[in-house]
Amino acid sequence: MQSTKPSATSTIALADALREQFAGVVLPMWRGAGFNTSLNLPYEAVSADAHRPLPAVRYRAMACARQLFVFSQAGEAAHAQTLFDSLVHTFHDTRHGGWFYSVDAQGAPLDTTKDLYTHAFVVFACAEFGRRSGNRHALETVHRTSALIESKFAADGDLFNAALSADFASVTGTPIQNPLMHLTEAWLAARAATRDNAFDAALRRLAGAIAAHFVHVPTGCVAELPVGARDNLLEPGHQFEWYWLVKQAPELFEAYGLNDALERAFSFAQRHGVDAETGGVCASLDENGAIRDATQRIWAQTEYLRALASHGDAASRDALPRQIALFRQRFLRPEGWFECKTPAGEVARADMPSTTPYHLATAYDALPR
Repeated sequence: MQSTKPSATSTIALADALREQFAGVVLPMWRGAGFNTSLNLPYEAVSADAHRPLPAVRYRAMACARQLFVFSQAGEAAHAQTLFDSLVHTFHDTRHGGWFYSVDAQGAPLDTTKDLYTHAFVVFACAEFGRRSGNRHALETVHRTSALIESKFAADGDLFNAALSADFASVTGTPIQNPLMHLTEAWLAARAATRDNAFDAALRRLAGAIAAHFVHVPTGCVAELPVGARDNLLEPGHQFEWYWLVKQAPELFEAYGLNDALERAFSFAQRHGVDAETGGVCASLDENGAIRDATQRIWAQTEYLRALASHGDAASRDALPRQIALFRQRFLRPEGWFECKTPAGEVARADMPSTTPYHLATAYDALPR
């Protein structure tokens, strides 16, 4: 009897179709209509119909950094250089150090909070840009911003605060999961770009802190808030994202039990957070696996694809082509993508943010070729 299992060739063809749409539609969108040539910054979002930029209220450093990563990874050196120059010129705080969270529609500082999420993405994007371009200023920025994070954002237990005042004098946000995950991502990228062993040591300390303060032992999931916090959440998309990150350097994480924990978290998130019929990944669960927020955001779908691609077992390999096909059918369209959908498939957010291509790019890069 002929096997009905999908072949590796068919999986590659499905993945290639995603990458072709990205290269032919998404990248031109953000080089063109989505890019403010007066400020040399990406708009926050464009409309779904004609790719018109939404009225500008702010521009975020994190959004600029994500676009810097995307165009660096795509090999579009000239546009990446423009984005790097704009990041440094527009968002670097020359008085206090570090990076502004946002500027206003004219490019003047707006929210001067020192945000760990933003600083992590500066490190991440500059590592990718520096690795591909050899730009020494970018690699210096990786080291300088990482040192600032360790000195200014440090909290008890080898954790890092989520936000500080503009002058770093007061804590405005205590440790939470998401910026710590992206700091892990950033230091993995910095490690690859610089070959500096200091990032190995930093990652081991951070891994120990995550294991001690954020891993929900019954499920293995990395919780959104420190374990024991009231109304804590487990986000399936973040379990899949952590799973992929730990896979990139398992030797740095295994001593703290994160490798085993994330295997269990993957299974928990897949069982409770993925709709068996549509493949849609929900936004959040409670600690027992009940759905708290059923919204299906595109980034969580891309993280599921990336986790499946990196899992390695036969069940994940077999599930991957179907999941790619469901993702393409449910979340992509000729003009771009759908940012959020309801479980019934209705569009919950119609515009396309400048931050989403980063999720598409990282997922597509992990799929088979």
